[in-house]
Amino acid sequence: MHHDMPTEMVCSQQISFDLEGNVVHNVSFVGGCNGNLKAVSKLVEGMTVEQIEGYLKGNLCGRRPTSCADQLARAVRKAYEQEKKGA
Repeated sequence: MHHDMPTEMVCSQQISFDLEGNVVHNVSFVGGCNGNLKAVSKLVEGMTVEQIEGYLKGNLCGRRPTSCADQLARAVRKAYEQEKKGA
């Protein structure tokens, strides 16, 4: 299922991705550091929600309490939980 998730407290405004079960595909960001976020998107292609959380959750950007990578980890978990509930 396709998801478009808003971000909070980072330069990017939205993260889009597809979920097949707990496997993430086609990640893209709107805004943010274009080159870095394209690289993150390629690196996480085909990873599970749990793998993405393991690598990216808690990653910070400067003095912010989050980062685009952390926002991705949060977004895929939220979408996965929503799909499990049938929302």
